[in-house]
Amino acid sequence: MPLKKQKKKIYKTTKRKNNKKIVPSYIMMTLFVFVFIFLGTLYFLSQEVSEVHIPQEETLNEEQFIVQIADYSKVLQEKYGVLPSISIAQAILESDWGNSELSVKNNNYYGIKGSNSEPTATMTTKEYVDGEWIEIKADFRKYATWQESMEDHSELFIKGTTWNENQYEKVLTATDYKKAAYALQESGYATDPDYPEKLIRLIEQYNLNQYD
Repeated sequence: MPLKKQKKKIYKTTKRKNNKKIVPSYIMMTLFVFVFIFLGTLYFLSQEVSEVHIPQEETLNEEQFIVQIADYSKVLQEKYGVLPSISIAQAILESDWGNSELSVKNNNYYGIKGSNSEPTATMTTKEYVDGEWIEIKADFRKYATWQESMEDHSELFIKGTTWNENQYEKVLTATDYKKAAYALQESGYATDPDYPEKLIRLIEQYNLNQYD
């Protein structure tokens, strides 16, 4: 009997020793998993924060804006015959150097109106009617890029309007920017009575006729 009891004691002691080895290992494993999950979560969140950022709009100064569209205006001149000085001056005047809401959000540099068959944005604009300025709501074309806006502007002079395909013929046949500016007003491009003078002033102030 004493021998059996001794063996039992030895067994119990061994079991307790084994338990002491297992418990710390289990705790360490649990801590490791917890830390791994915690660090993994932090990494995932940091990646999300770095990817979700507020886009900053790049604002061009006057010289940069002219340089940006000058080369393309010469390409369009070869294709459609519109004087680059007129294209650039109109873009400056109509888009406020590319800073207007219409140009920033919809790449529309010329205030070109849209129809139901085209992507449009409804915005408030000013029109000169019966000797005074009034505000109206109008649908304006949306463009994917500013280049698309410039090309549509040049195509307008070639295609004219639905009621008069030759409406802007005098703009295309004008031999200099002054004649073209006044031809725009005569053709009904803008309601502003000072529109030609504003274009001419811009062209001469920034020497835009160097691109013609």
